[in-house]
Amino acid sequence: MPLKRRELTRPTGEREYKKLFIIAVEGAKTEHQYFTILKTMAPPIIQIKCLKGNKSSPHYVLKTMKNHLKEEQLKETDEAWLVVDKDNWQDEQLNKLHDWSKTRDNYGFALSNPKFEYWLLLHFEAGHRITSSRDCSERLKKYLPDYNKSIEANQIDDGMITTAIKRAKQLDNPPSDDWPRKTGTTVYKLVERIIWPQALKPTAI
Repeated sequence: MPLKRRELTRPTGEREYKKLFIIAVEGAKTEHQYFTILKTMAPPIIQIKCLKGNKSSPHYVLKTMKNHLKEEQLKETDEAWLVVDKDNWQDEQLNKLHDWSKTRDNYGFALSNPKFEYWLLLHFEAGHRITSSRDCSERLKKYLPDYNKSIEANQIDDGMITTAIKRAKQLDNPPSDDWPRKTGTTVYKLVERIIWPQALKPTAI
């Protein structure tokens, strides 16, 4: 079922409401491209800023976010999210990101196990019997034969995103408080907040 965009009317004397999502990611290309595609499908009140540091690790993802927030402070209605892969990172490393996400109500942490491509795979199938990063990549290439860490806007539509969210929720049941310990992803939590911001309201000057 296609995503329905929520229309907001701006009362006289109030400026247009905008909600900013700042997203620090681990990947150099795929995540940036995906969230760029997502921005075109989100309601017009949503803005997305995707950050990429110089190195790929949970430590540097968190460092990139902290450095950015020193320069651009969040409003109460904005959100900051860390998006990383499980890969071979240790729980101790990931706990630091999870702990950070609990320090404020508008911070978030999303992880894909084994990697972000698993979230992409859920746009095409249920993602069963994936046991490694290699399995994930090979399965994804069944649907995107030319995939090489790059995804085009015409390869994802709003109906596929709705389906991916549903599948990810079924895997993450009961919902994990930190991150999936087995194959799964919590990226759906972030994507839901971007494309279905039911609670958002315009703010007056």
